[in-house]
Amino acid sequence: MAVTPTHIPTEILRLLTAQEAAEYRLVPFAREAGRIRCYGETGHDYTAAAEELEVLYGWQVEVVPIAADDLQRLLLQHYRPGAQTASAAAGRTAEIGQGRQFLFALVGEALRDNASDIHLEPYEQRCRIRMRIDGKLAERYVVERAQYMPLVNQIKILASLDISEKRLPQDGRIGYDRDGEKFDVRVSTLPTIYGEKIVLRLLTRRVELLELRNLGFSARQYEDYCRAIARPFGMVLICGPTGSGKSTTLYATLRRLNALTDNILTIEDPIEYTLEGVNQVQLKEEIGLTFTAALRTFLRQDPDIIMLGEIRDGATAEMAVRSSLTGHLLFSTIHTNTAWGAVARLSDMGVHPYLVADTLVMTVAQRLARLLCPHCKRHAEATDEVRRLLPDVAIDRYCEPVGCERCFYTGYAGRRAVYEVIPMDDELAAAVRSGRTDVAPLLAERGIPSLRDAVVDLFRRGETSLDEVIPLLNY
Repeated sequence: MAVTPTHIPTEILRLLTAQEAAEYRLVPFAREAGRIRCYGETGHDYTAAAEELEVLYGWQVEVVPIAADDLQRLLLQHYRPGAQTASAAAGRTAEIGQGRQFLFALVGEALRDNASDIHLEPYEQRCRIRMRIDGKLAERYVVERAQYMPLVNQIKILASLDISEKRLPQDGRIGYDRDGEKFDVRVSTLPTIYGEKIVLRLLTRRVELLELRNLGFSARQYEDYCRAIARPFGMVLICGPTGSGKSTTLYATLRRLNALTDNILTIEDPIEYTLEGVNQVQLKEEIGLTFTAALRTFLRQDPDIIMLGEIRDGATAEMAVRSSLTGHLLFSTIHTNTAWGAVARLSDMGVHPYLVADTLVMTVAQRLARLLCPHCKRHAEATDEVRRLLPDVAIDRYCEPVGCERCFYTGYAGRRAVYEVIPMDDELAAAVRSGRTDVAPLLAERGIPSLRDAVVDLFRRGETSLDEVIPLLNY
């Protein structure tokens, strides 16, 4: 019989570790009293496996036979091979709170699966652990409430946080140094009605991610960007929502500009990557070390290049403009949906348009799009829906996600940034001074692609799916 694609609860899947599931060739999908129901391979004799599981855990095992290919698909989809999982490191789930093995194996598992964040979340009856992979959260573990608090305390101790303070949010860091991998894990705690929710952000120091050429710029965008960052002074703004890759673009830029002849200063909240040769300052608003105060001090530190983590308010925007006016090259991020939106946002913060026009040398907007797995993506004929969504794009065939062993049946493998890059010139500067908002004709004259154009180009080349295009159709 074939497997109908139904959701299997995480707490059922974790009845067996990845090693046990592979060894017994079983995938549990339901539990009733002292009996578990498992998918097994048609024609395989499970008598010995059932007896062994009954001795070990006291379960009676009922095997539902399915095709060998379907079973292999389930095993790869739910139990990722090739490394020790966190549950295997803990032995059984009851031992999660009794040592560091589970925590460090959890981080190692997230690293192996290219996850950016680990979420630990308490609820009334249970607690769960999810990982953000390629921008989407996936549930990995369910933890009993009795084991959750010891796990939280372990994390807080390792991050040098106050374990007695459960009413206020806290932030800290854990150093991970295992199996040749060395990086920081940023820790953020948040008190909720059922306990403290924790998010672990993996700040992996992968050099290939900090190369400008590898980020996703087109050939022309790359040339325009490199020309702008080579300017001796001015302001370059990177725009986009949280999680769109702005920090990675900034760090790749600083890595490119890092030279013995330049003094580079940064003020960040938090410091996500450490760069040798760059003077990095951690924001500490509780003692008065704000973005504005740091920028004021930076101007007395003989800087060549300044990186400001984020322009959040009018005072910071004013200091950023002043810094770039006085002969410094300044990089920062700002939360806007489009590249030109940064101009309007600075005006809303009280910066005079003529100052923006005189200092802004480039504004960049970016998003992250998931890439289709190259091993299993499938070509399809363009449907009426595709033509309706993209009426101005001539497309006969496109690619859609399928899922295979190499992508663990997600259909996707990695992400790439898509950019809108606007280099400022005299005519665009005049548009800023006059407060003009409809600059689409000016950008079209210069052949500057929008975010929509960039992601549609990925779609036409068969590198991403329609689902990734739809959110950017209006940008």
